[in-house]
Formats: sequence, C-alpha cells, structure tokens
Amino acid sequence: MSTGGSEARPVTEQQVRDDLMRLDLYRNQLSQMLQQHQMISASRADHLRARETLDGLDRAGAEPELLLPVGGDTFLRGSPRDSGHVLLGIGSGIVVEMERPKASQVLAERSVRLDQASQDLETQMRALEERITVLSSRLEALSQSAERAPPDAGANDVGGS
Repeated sequence: MSTGGSEARPVTEQQVRDDLMRLDLYRNQLSQMLQQHQMISASRADHLRARETLDGLDRAGAEPELLLPVGGDTFLRGSPRDSGHVLLGIGSGIVVEMERPKASQVLAERSVRLDQASQDLETQMRALEERITVLSSRLEALSQSAERAPPDAGANDVGGS
C-alpha cells in the first residue's frame, strides 16, 4: 500500500516539464492558427474586392478605365475589351473563362466558404486559448505552492535520485 501513498503525490518534476512542453506546443499551435486566420482574412478581402470590381463594371459606363496590376506596385491603365467574360482561377494554376455574373457568383460562394473556415478556425483558437489558460493557471498555482513549501519539503523530488 505504500505505492498508493507515493502515487498520491500532487505533481512530479516530470509532469511539470511535460506541462511546460505542452504549453509551449499549444502556444506555437495558436500562433500557426493566427497566421492561417490572417491568410483567410486576406483571401476573403481579395475575393470581396474582385467581386466589387466585377459588379462595379456595370456602373462604370461603356468604356471603364481600370488600373491593371503588373507587379511591384506597378499598374497600367486599360479598358476591358470584353467585360462580359472573366478569366477566373480555379486552382492549381488553371484558369477558366466564364460570364461575369457567373464569376461574381463563384466569388460570392468562395467568400461564404472563407467566412465558414474563418469561423471554424476562430472556434478552434478559442478552445486552444482555453487550454492554454487552464494549463498556465495550473502551472502558476504549482509555482506558488512550491515557493510556500518549506526548503526540505521537496528535496527528494529534485534531482531524481
């Protein structure tokens, strides 16, 4: 029965190290999730701008002038020859031509999926933040209880002999 008494010890040094490692992993995972969230937000903003531009062509008149990005913050002035048809990337470098209303609809559907992905990721981030808070609180409580313990109280736990 003496092993039962030793199992009742509150926390071992190894458990504290494991919790610290887990806390570090959770924080790294949260950081990665934040980066993913930023990428999703940027993609959603890009889709929204594209859709607004396509929808705005009707209000722009017969020969709308557009700024065409060529890279490096460099633009050309131009007018679309056929604003009724749009080239739309569908992934893996593949581009298809479709009518503008259909392209606008595809962009709207993508925005909905991006919103859902963002919400799902935010839910996961909140759950992970809760884990981090619980684990941090537990480690803080252990730290405070160790500071209050008499100097010889944990001498056998440190060093592991």
